[in-house]
Amino acid sequence: MRVLRSLVFYAVFYGATAGFVVASVIGMVVLPVERFRKLPNAWSAFHRWCVVHILGIAVREEGPRPAGAALYALKHESYFDAIELGMLLKDPVPFAKEELFRLPGWGRAARAYGGIPVMRDAGAHGLRAMLKEARRFIGTGRPLAIFPEGTRIPHGARPPLRSGFAGLYKLLGLPVVPVAIDSGPLYHRWWKRRGTITVRFCEPIPPGLPREEIEARVHTAINALNP
Repeated sequence: MRVLRSLVFYAVFYGATAGFVVASVIGMVVLPVERFRKLPNAWSAFHRWCVVHILGIAVREEGPRPAGAALYALKHESYFDAIELGMLLKDPVPFAKEELFRLPGWGRAARAYGGIPVMRDAGAHGLRAMLKEARRFIGTGRPLAIFPEGTRIPHGARPPLRSGFAGLYKLLGLPVVPVAIDSGPLYHRWWKRRGTITVRFCEPIPPGLPREEIEARVHTAINALNP
């Protein structure tokens, strides 16, 4: 049954994803930006429906989201974490690897939605570019979302945070909300398993802390669901 559920999920979700991409490419041209953002958010909501009703995976959300702009630092164990952003946060501004913005259709739609390319090997130049992009959204109140470990991490692994995260934290001056997610054991596999994925929003961390402290606190919090 696990194999059958997974095959149905791939056919339904990724088949519909092609339609969402086409609709988003058209929508970003003909719709006001507020209405256009409803399309990617609907894609995220459809993913949640497929996860719950096809895969049999419940999603449990814990903890509040603070009012106002904040930088959300999320654990990243599978594609679930990225696709779910539109369900977990209101009109999030995601940091995503630069290569994704080069994909035909998807890249243009991501830019129009408000994504920020991450130039992982560009050093100080890349940090300045991300900072410039991020500052455009702070006044809007939209939440910024970043995966501070930089890539998908196997469940149970605790690598150090990428150095650029502390730089963004210092220069943006925003509170950080660490988010622990344990999607790996159920979702990061070809044949996905039934069960419950927990998304835990931890206590906000104020701006202005030393680098060692912010990295340590975020690292501990996003790994709260690891064994």
